[in-house]
Amino acid sequence: MKNLYKISFLFILFVTVTRAFAQTNPKLNVSGVILDENKKPADYVTVVLFKASDSSVVKTAFTDPNGLFGFNVVGKGSYFYKASNMGYKTFKSKTIVLTDENQKADFGTAQLAASTQNLKEVNVAITKPLIERKMDKIVMNVSNSSIMTGSTALEVLQKAPGVSVDQNDKISMMGKQGVLIQLDGKQTYMSNADVANLLRNMQSSEIESIELITNPSSKYDASGNSGIINIKTKKNKSGGTNGSLTGTAGYGRNFRGNAGLNLNHRTQKLNLFGNYNYGRNERDNMIAIDRVSNGTPDTYFMQVGTSHRKQQNNNFKAGLDYFIDKKNTIGVLVNGYFNHGNETAVNNTLIGPSFNQVDSSLITNSLQANKYNNISYNLNYKSVLDTAGSEISADVDYSKYKGNDGSNYENDYRFPNGSSIRPIRYTRNNTPSIIDIKAFKIDYNVSLSKTVKLEAGLKSSWVKTDNDLQAEMLAGNAWQNDVKRSNQFIYDENVNAAYTNINKQFKNTSVQIGLRVEQTNSKGNLITKNTVVERDYWDFFPTLFVQQTLSKNNQLGFSYSRRIDRPSYDALNPFIYYLDEFTYSKGNPFLNPQYTHNFELSYTLLQKYMLSIGYSRINDVIAEVILPDAANQSLYQTNANIATNISYNANLNVPVQITKWWQTNNNLNVFYLSFEAPDLAGSALKTGKTSFQFKSQHTFTIVSGFTAELNGSYESPLDYGTLSIKSRYSVDAGLSKTLLNKKASLKLALSDVFNTNRNNLSSAYPGLKYEVRQKNETQIGRISFTYRFGKNEIKPARRRSTGTEAEQGRMKN
Repeated sequence: MKNLYKISFLFILFVTVTRAFAQTNPKLNVSGVILDENKKPADYVTVVLFKASDSSVVKTAFTDPNGLFGFNVVGKGSYFYKASNMGYKTFKSKTIVLTDENQKADFGTAQLAASTQNLKEVNVAITKPLIERKMDKIVMNVSNSSIMTGSTALEVLQKAPGVSVDQNDKISMMGKQGVLIQLDGKQTYMSNADVANLLRNMQSSEIESIELITNPSSKYDASGNSGIINIKTKKNKSGGTNGSLTGTAGYGRNFRGNAGLNLNHRTQKLNLFGNYNYGRNERDNMIAIDRVSNGTPDTYFMQVGTSHRKQQNNNFKAGLDYFIDKKNTIGVLVNGYFNHGNETAVNNTLIGPSFNQVDSSLITNSLQANKYNNISYNLNYKSVLDTAGSEISADVDYSKYKGNDGSNYENDYRFPNGSSIRPIRYTRNNTPSIIDIKAFKIDYNVSLSKTVKLEAGLKSSWVKTDNDLQAEMLAGNAWQNDVKRSNQFIYDENVNAAYTNINKQFKNTSVQIGLRVEQTNSKGNLITKNTVVERDYWDFFPTLFVQQTLSKNNQLGFSYSRRIDRPSYDALNPFIYYLDEFTYSKGNPFLNPQYTHNFELSYTLLQKYMLSIGYSRINDVIAEVILPDAANQSLYQTNANIATNISYNANLNVPVQITKWWQTNNNLNVFYLSFEAPDLAGSALKTGKTSFQFKSQHTFTIVSGFTAELNGSYESPLDYGTLSIKSRYSVDAGLSKTLLNKKASLKLALSDVFNTNRNNLSSAYPGLKYEVRQKNETQIGRISFTYRFGKNEIKPARRRSTGTEAEQGRMKN
């Protein structure tokens, strides 16, 4: 609590100092009132102010509960506005003239007219493009895509511009790993493996859009060196009682399917919402490893393994918003999942003095069962302070995760003729884990003058993980504790943060300066070995954003941020997990956080063509490495702090309307990555390579309501840490048809049409020779049907963002 008081003091100091540099709260100099068709005040109407000379947009505002709107207008000239709201015709005002900067003007009272169009006609007219460019992010609209249908969230991410997901579910953006994954603006607080599990269990039918934020502001948690991927789930955007039903079936080598129900009920004072999704997923995986263990003489290993995974997932969300009055809202949200599955695997390793000679073999059969349960609670409050958009919001969160992984191994060591070298060795593991998360945050934003805005906030989170590895081996007919492997690891972490952003708007330039301060306390305790690692440190994370409008069709942007990545929970966990006796993975409790300096320069042409050039330098970079265990002639995977990683990247996005019925979006990402470590497990590492990723997405309108999609992607070879990764490429196709007066849709999709998506890699570590070939089940056909029902009468519910955004990106699902 002492550190929390320090952070609170800094927050108050930030607000006080930044307010001292600005004028007092402004008075609105241009205003008006909007009424509905019944001549009652219409709140939350969108009002856009235009310059009469060239019809360029000046500002946007919303009406308050009294129907009042207002603008702070700087500069002489003529102005008019347009007011719009669902269910009403767009209203265009008269033109007013400002002859003095201090002049006040009143547009008077305007009344909206009800639209004669019904909902289905409105839906036909609005079609979002697959890829949208916005000032601070790229948005991929998932809900309208036929190719995305029936896919998991992890498969959808592979189609996002600049994003790559390898066969081991490692996510990278612009060629860099360390991406922070958020769901509806909240961090997941889970390990990398658990985030992948969560995304693998989430269906595309639950997703509205995906936001790619390469250089976040100080408002966001400072973690994530390559940026933030925010997955926005679908929310019913209309009132009354409404909802949707979705069902999907797919088949590759195995059947998979999912079904979901989404419900919403809204009155003038209350909004109730909820959804439930069930999924069943089966998939096969093949892995082959050829390697040489240096010795006198060398020993050669040829390993081939196959696995079959079954998973059943249940995801749910329920909540309510209570509108205390027109300015104050309180909400409650509960969401979670309860998932379980199993995986069978067979690994056959041939061992000998060369790849052509075999003197022994190791056959490993394994059966793994898992169960992951999580439930999260959120209490939130929001108050609108004025018509200029000033508001304050607060969130209190609690989340508890329980997981259990059980594994049984059978290791059979044989001569080439099939006779046993030793008795079959039986081992088993049971690994219960608990993650407890508490978080609190408060955000405040206000206009300090006509051209200055302030954002500020506080956040504290407390996370405790408890992992207990119970390892046993069979001796005779009795299971005995394996004291060499059994262990318990408890990790406690508390992060306190304060941030502020100041935004200054000049005539053609916008400048935002921000600072985030984070204070971290952590303690890792490997109980059985009595090993404790404690850390207590402060960090400062400045940000700078500059936007320059050169002309109506040309904009320049520059951004800088300093960021941190704390080790994920599974990376810190020192437990050892075996693929077989010669291949295993383990954690590293001595990992330090990594720090990144990110620079980005962007250029936008015609509001749709965008080129960005970036540079980043990461110190003490945390990288996945594969290293030799000479004593046991084994190969193991772990995470290590490599001294330095330098990255240069250029990203070009070009949408093209080829014909009225054919449009494309093309994304090219070129990057150079270099890694350097003077001493990594006794050897120096220095790698560097220029690579690129290209994605081309095509949409064809066959007839009204009937569309087709074709997407292709290619990733060139790249070096990442100790891994030299080969090229990858794939093609996806899909069809979509609306039915039943636009209330339903039928979608067909085939992913990885030519079954080419695979992951091949080799060693970039000096003196270590191995090649890995891995192929998951990626060629899958899917059919999906969605039906929407209910009334649509009342304005949309507000979007929600809880305070556990940064912590849940580090757990298992």
